[in-house]
Amino acid sequence: MEESVTTLLVLVAAYLIGSVDFGVVVSRRMGVDIYEEGSGNPGTSNVLRTLGKKAAGLVLLGDALKGLVAAGLGALLVNETVAFACALLATIGHVVPIWHRFRGGRGVATAIGGAIWLEPILGLVLALAWLGVVLATKTASIASLGAMALYVPLFLVAGHSGWAIVWASLTAVLVIWRHKDNIRRILARNENQVTA
Repeated sequence: MEESVTTLLVLVAAYLIGSVDFGVVVSRRMGVDIYEEGSGNPGTSNVLRTLGKKAAGLVLLGDALKGLVAAGLGALLVNETVAFACALLATIGHVVPIWHRFRGGRGVATAIGGAIWLEPILGLVLALAWLGVVLATKTASIASLGAMALYVPLFLVAGHSGWAIVWASLTAVLVIWRHKDNIRRILARNENQVTA
């Protein structure tokens, strides 16, 4: 019973942590409503185009730390399977944040942050691969979709199974679904780039 209560509290905490949208926080500190600028998305790419590299770096770091901290809480207070669920809940929080009228970003940085806690070496490789594709293509959505395509295979290669893979799969599916408009633009060859 006590573990069930702890699990529930940790999952709620993961969602609330995920709901802190650094794209909104950083842009407001700079006197900008990110919802009214560029694509209107409070993610790293739009912040980069609107406010520059320093602001975008802060947003990227903050959003990744949300996933890392949430997964860490799950692992330290309950178990590894709950840590995967916490990474999912933090990503859901980022996508539909209670603190920001449920208007969130696409969740890739938060998902990768969770992966860095769950499998540090492979998670960092995933993060570096994402960055490499962004630098090479100047298109964050291509890098994000590629990272999510590798998300579940990464954990399978590391030996995870069962509910952990279910939670990881739902995380990847959520982030890919949030990129549906980007996928349409990629297919139409008019996707936004991230030059700043």
